[in-house]
Amino acid sequence: MIVKSLKSILVIFVVLFFTGCSFIIQKGRRSDVRKIEELSQKVDELSQAQRILEDRLSQEIKDKQVKLKMAEKGLVITFVADVLFDSGKAKLKADTFTSLDKVARVLNENVADLKVGIEGHTDNEAIKFSGWKSNWELSTERALSVLHYLVEHEKVAEDRLSVLGYAEYQPVSENNTKEGKKLNRRVEVVIFPKLTKMNPAQEKEAQEQEDESQVQEKIK
Repeated sequence: MIVKSLKSILVIFVVLFFTGCSFIIQKGRRSDVRKIEELSQKVDELSQAQRILEDRLSQEIKDKQVKLKMAEKGLVITFVADVLFDSGKAKLKADTFTSLDKVARVLNENVADLKVGIEGHTDNEAIKFSGWKSNWELSTERALSVLHYLVEHEKVAEDRLSVLGYAEYQPVSENNTKEGKKLNRRVEVVIFPKLTKMNPAQEKEAQEQEDESQVQEKIK
């Protein structure tokens, strides 16, 4: 369907939401067709992972402990921090291991070739009694706790994982209500799509094929 659409128009501007990049897609260019086909495949892969997680985490989602969303950066699995940690702490609660195990199984079995980012977030309350220097440290340590659990207990490959701590600076709700603060205190596990960039030799070959195709069309 995508390839047919390409043949029916001269130029399509396609925004790749997962990467923030833009491609100008021109009629008949094989390299552009490959990019679209690859993007479609990766979206399908993440969509399948989302469906599996929605099934396995159905109770957690119903209880509003976990949220799934297909975002610009990839498939985002959001854990409410209050479910994973005690207030001001970065040690995982033992009763959350089952939920993390469900995520790890999908990471290992369904999207084993994709990179995973673990991102910590807090509300805007200043640190007072918990001993952290700031919310930067707390958000990062919480993300690290999830990473270490996935690596040490679930054997997720270390070279797939990365950690970020955003403190209070990427809220998803207002910080002026108790419920808003609760939503902002979270850890996000992000499954990134993998888009392979064609190397110069492949680009050259694709361009030569396109040039040859255009010549043949003119002859006809």
